[in-house]
Amino acid sequence: MSSSTVQKDSDYRIGTALVVEDDPILALSLEDILLGGGSPEVTVCSSTKQAVAALEKKRPDVLVLDVHLVDRDDGWAVAELVKELGPQPPRIVFSTGNPQAIPAGIKEMGKVLAKPYAPEALLEAVRDTRRTGLFQRIRGAISHH
Repeated sequence: MSSSTVQKDSDYRIGTALVVEDDPILALSLEDILLGGGSPEVTVCSSTKQAVAALEKKRPDVLVLDVHLVDRDDGWAVAELVKELGPQPPRIVFSTGNPQAIPAGIKEMGKVLAKPYAPEALLEAVRDTRRTGLFQRIRGAISHH
């Protein structure tokens, strides 16, 4: 491996991840993809309730969130919660079979991947370091006027 490849990989660390997915086979697949992509730790939850409990214990660097869960049909409520966790909330990736059902204001909180998607698409989404929070949207609105 060349030194430029090593540098590039270190520029895009995934960090710890929380996967909220109620399909157990897909959840295991996402865990494998993230661990293989360099995440040191992946926590998997199958419900909103489990996700909230996991967030109380540890804040992840990345949140991969199925928006239609068994216990709630608005899985993005977890995304709204993590945005309140402080100045640097986790990077959020929404994983859904129906991206049109996600409200526009929610979509702006992270990346949206329509199922099915390639493992590379997930890794690209979680490695993206651009923030899409409120201050960035305000800055963008100001700079475009």
